[in-house]
Amino acid sequence: MRRNVLASPKRRRPFKGAKYGPGKGRPKRDGQYIDPAKFVNEAVPAPEQERFVPNHKFTDFGFMPELERNVVAKGYEHPTPVQDGAIKPVMEGKDMIGIANTGTGKTAAFLLPIIHRMKTHQQPGTALIIAPTRELAVQIDEEFRGFAKGLGLHSVLCLGGMNVRPQIKGLKRDPQVVIGTPGRLKDLFQQKALRLNRTGVVVLDEADRMLDMGFIKDITFLLDQLPKERQSLCFSATIPPQIGRLLDTMLKDPVTVSVRTRETADQVEQNVIKARSKEEKISVLRDLLRKPEFDKVLIFGRTKWSVQKLADTLKKSGIQAEAIHGNKSQPQRQRALKAFSSGKVNVLVATDVASRGLDIPDVSHVINFDQPNSHDDYIHRIGRTGRAGKGGHALTFVAG
Repeated sequence: MRRNVLASPKRRRPFKGAKYGPGKGRPKRDGQYIDPAKFVNEAVPAPEQERFVPNHKFTDFGFMPELERNVVAKGYEHPTPVQDGAIKPVMEGKDMIGIANTGTGKTAAFLLPIIHRMKTHQQPGTALIIAPTRELAVQIDEEFRGFAKGLGLHSVLCLGGMNVRPQIKGLKRDPQVVIGTPGRLKDLFQQKALRLNRTGVVVLDEADRMLDMGFIKDITFLLDQLPKERQSLCFSATIPPQIGRLLDTMLKDPVTVSVRTRETADQVEQNVIKARSKEEKISVLRDLLRKPEFDKVLIFGRTKWSVQKLADTLKKSGIQAEAIHGNKSQPQRQRALKAFSSGKVNVLVATDVASRGLDIPDVSHVINFDQPNSHDDYIHRIGRTGRAGKGGHALTFVAG
């Protein structure tokens, strides 16, 4: 008989019994031990927030006519809080610290003024935009191409895990905008393919995620190669001490725009599923995914191999699923993300690469098939649901 039990969502006290304690038979894992009680939380309604009334419309910023037409064509009318606060200072050439959550419109907040300044010859040199993940870098590039359509500006993506030759070829064409991940940008600079001495503006996007992912040394190296006279912009959900020290050396008299809202975890219904074996976990997972309320589900696994195997197993069961992990090429990862975002498939199985720096709308459920390595990773994972004031659900498999 199957024995899976969803813990009561109101249960907050630690689980009774010693089987999860150190040396008491808990599964061996590479990361920290996480008390299963931390995976249980009854969602609370999001607090009523005062409706944001922007000080500007996009037509008020004074963008050049061609850029304004592209903005209108994309359906932009009223800016988000971070756009409303950041666009004017960036257009004036000031350094900027933007503190805002993922998915709040930060990309347009820096791309639009950069494009305007480049085309009106207020911005000398090129733009360097550094992002923590390949997926986020691709999203930035797609946004840039939409805003810069017909303006004669060109970008190149410099991403790890992809053939470096097309990237070197793209850099030889002297693009106005370089968008990339820290490790690949450093490699290209050391190969003398990337020139940084003409950089007029640098952007660090999702800076705290780059710190989490161990990129701080690569970022420091890249910043050391840039001209002293430049515009510097940093956008981050939080400013931990190490990022704060970096900004002290990177920025000059920065304007700070802070529109961060609290973490979404409190608005996410969190629960555990007990299963005695991997076979039982898969059986329970199949049953859950066939329920109509599980309409857009992000499943996290620990390793690239296990994530791919789980996605293949679900496909054999008739469940439309895609996988995203480090062994996938960038085009494969982008196709999987597009299929999931568009609703072509309703299940995406991923390693933790998908928990950072991505804005995937309307995820109904996050399921931790494998437990995360730390509680911080757990918060990042479940933050993919319950976004933009909507409710969300997170389920985590535990031994039972």
